[in-house]
Amino acid sequence: MKTLKEHIAKTFAKVIVYRIRKWSKNPIETQKEVFNKLIKKSVNTSFGKNHNFKTILTHQDFIDNVPVRDYEGLKPYFDRVIKGEKNVLWPGKPLYFAKTSGTTSGVKYIPITKDSMPTHVNGSRDAMLHYINETGKTDFLNKKVIFLQGSPVLEKTNGINTGRLSGIVAHFTPFYLKKNVMPSWETNCIEEWEKKVEEISNETIPEDMSIIGGIPPWVQMYFEKVIELSGKKTIKEVFPHFNLFVYGGVNYEPYRQSIKNLIGKETDSIEYYPASEGFFAYQNSQKEEGLLLQLSSGIFYEFIEIEEMTKESPKRLTIKDVKMAKNYVLIISTSAGLWGYNTGDTVSFVSLKPCKIIVTGRYKHFISAFGEHVIASEVEKALKYATDRTQLSVKEFTVAPMISSKAGLSFHEWWIEFEPLPNLKDTHEFAKNLEVKLKELNIYYKDLVVGNVLKPLQVVIVKKGGFNDYMKKEGKLGGQNKLPRLSNDRKIVSEMKNLVWQG
Repeated sequence: MKTLKEHIAKTFAKVIVYRIRKWSKNPIETQKEVFNKLIKKSVNTSFGKNHNFKTILTHQDFIDNVPVRDYEGLKPYFDRVIKGEKNVLWPGKPLYFAKTSGTTSGVKYIPITKDSMPTHVNGSRDAMLHYINETGKTDFLNKKVIFLQGSPVLEKTNGINTGRLSGIVAHFTPFYLKKNVMPSWETNCIEEWEKKVEEISNETIPEDMSIIGGIPPWVQMYFEKVIELSGKKTIKEVFPHFNLFVYGGVNYEPYRQSIKNLIGKETDSIEYYPASEGFFAYQNSQKEEGLLLQLSSGIFYEFIEIEEMTKESPKRLTIKDVKMAKNYVLIISTSAGLWGYNTGDTVSFVSLKPCKIIVTGRYKHFISAFGEHVIASEVEKALKYATDRTQLSVKEFTVAPMISSKAGLSFHEWWIEFEPLPNLKDTHEFAKNLEVKLKELNIYYKDLVVGNVLKPLQVVIVKKGGFNDYMKKEGKLGGQNKLPRLSNDRKIVSEMKNLVWQG
């Protein structure tokens, strides 16, 4: 028998899904409205005055006055906000700073404002409501739920609360889930990741878990610890009512087989596309491919084809200009005061009405040591192809070039941690399948191999727990840190030379 909470959730889901379908059927008009509101509200900010917002009426006006910049390009404005100055990028001061790791600038402080905070919270809520509306499933609302997060303990930066995005969002748990959500506040505040995972496991093993969510490598660590501490063989034995896996932050495909083996059964799943800069998209259907782009959430989107990024003035497209199956760099302007901000993410459209995307990787994360320009989505598709055909399970991986001064001896080196460890025959078969698919996906790579400029790729087997050991050594285990998958140098693998399996 359905509880009152379940009946309310179903009704609420219908209302929200109806509203979302209304704007998603009108993507161009929806984005125009967002654009106009953003410009109008920021006319009197320092950024607005410096960039002639009073004169901006069209997207072309915006292009003429606001260049595309990354965090470094906007850093002078961010620095003023961090020092406590008002009305710099957005009216007033931010509510929070989301603290995240940068590249050249070290730590980045991304502002979250009163206007942008609801978009972070509502994105995950609306994804869940779509799931309820489509499947009719609501029984999980009466059981325990866990979202593996960073610590919710916040520090102050000139009076503004500062922390990891997932820790900030932990302060906004919906009232109807407060009694269901785990772990305890005390456990969630543990900073040391391995200790935190163990305590979370101890707390949740006795409970009736129904939803488990988080970045896939975090969830994988949690599942392994639960199995170890419980003495069971699979997660389904520990949590028989666990039926919904929520994930985001990194591509799930490389982890899919490993996590499926740990769970021991098929489960429904919902993918999110969250970032400190905004909640961009979520999976709105169990039956259709892609993530619904959040066009009405105070974010104005621009798209630049990857090939244009090397030009001095790359062509900036809006939602009305995009085409299917092209790789675009995602540029955003938001109600947090990010203007013409290069996210560094690349996306491709799988539907234009409604606008649905898949995340294809990072613009600067590719291998092109030899001119091949292999991108993340190609690597991940090749990995899936190889795992499907060998039944080997990949826990984690990174790819680096092995550059030789002798012609024909350079190659791509795949450092992979398998679970369980494979025999050498299976590893050779796995490498062959990787090679076949990668050549199919990337003509430049194929030409280099066929032309004897490169040797076929090689696999290096990393010992059990090797990647965790590396991340721990670098001080990047847990938090919102992610292992770089693609490199044009050997910095990562050179630090892992003692973590190779010697079997």
